[in-house]
Amino acid sequence: METVVSGIRPTGRLHLGNYLGAVQNFVRMQYEHNCFFFIADYHALTTQSGASNLKENVKNILVEYLACGLDPEAAALYVQSSLPETAELYLILNMNAYLGELTRCTSFKEKARKQEENINAGLLTYPTLMAADILIHKATKVPVGKDQEQHLEMTRNFANRFNKMYNVDFFPEPFSYNFGSQSVKIPGLDGSTKMGKSENRDNSIYLSDSPDTVRKKVMRAVTDTGPVKKNQPKTQAVENLFIIMKAVSKVEVYDYFQEKYNQCEIKYSEMKKQLAEDIITFTEQIREKIISISSDDAYLNRILKEGTDKAHASANNTMKEIRSIIGLSEI
Repeated sequence: METVVSGIRPTGRLHLGNYLGAVQNFVRMQYEHNCFFFIADYHALTTQSGASNLKENVKNILVEYLACGLDPEAAALYVQSSLPETAELYLILNMNAYLGELTRCTSFKEKARKQEENINAGLLTYPTLMAADILIHKATKVPVGKDQEQHLEMTRNFANRFNKMYNVDFFPEPFSYNFGSQSVKIPGLDGSTKMGKSENRDNSIYLSDSPDTVRKKVMRAVTDTGPVKKNQPKTQAVENLFIIMKAVSKVEVYDYFQEKYNQCEIKYSEMKKQLAEDIITFTEQIREKIISISSDDAYLNRILKEGTDKAHASANNTMKEIRSIIGLSEI
């Protein structure tokens, strides 16, 4: 059984695309591997420039992942800042991370352009903190998107550099966890190809959205004037609605509207009404769990305590060995 580590940024709320994509993969993964899922509150500090609702965001993301099926009995679920070993390993890795390789990092250059008034050291050393999150548990698999592949490559470099410097075979090389064909990509309601946390909140259906909010968002979804010939190729906006419908509706419902489109008989208002109700039904149990779990602080604190204990046991073993290898004194 391989060790898998994945960080969850406490920004925004989970939307339908998150759930049908990464979150469902996490739920499957937790029963197949030794999993550590952490809420990356340290990482969130690299892009904020003042007081924020970080604590509230951490709670929200914890609640929503639990409501979606993360099982604290199967995986360790903890908050990044509650594991001091991560910060210690981050410090040690920074001693052997070089300015040139950090400044060449694509994500650093992009973030620096976007926040010229807040180009901080944490932003520069983001890859070493990510490496510490992974290496502290000696993980071999990491679920990452394409934008994080460079960071994962740097993690392997840091791990191999440590092994070579101290002539040990201590850190394994972590590689991307490939979900294969299981990943579902859900497009946006605004005609874009991705449902995401954009400035246009009408792009996404959030799992915590009320039924009325879902109906309003879907009815405002972008379409076109309709097909003018049979079996006409769909525009991106219309294709988006069909992709979402295929994911949440019954097969016969999807087939009905597909046939109506092909025969130039479709009424988008009718399709949207049906789609909204199907989304509401699809997300109902999750929405109810979010409401229930949000009010149970004792349960949330217990989950985090148990997850942190599991993570601490793993991280403490790693740091004991690292201190011994480096020659740091034990207290």
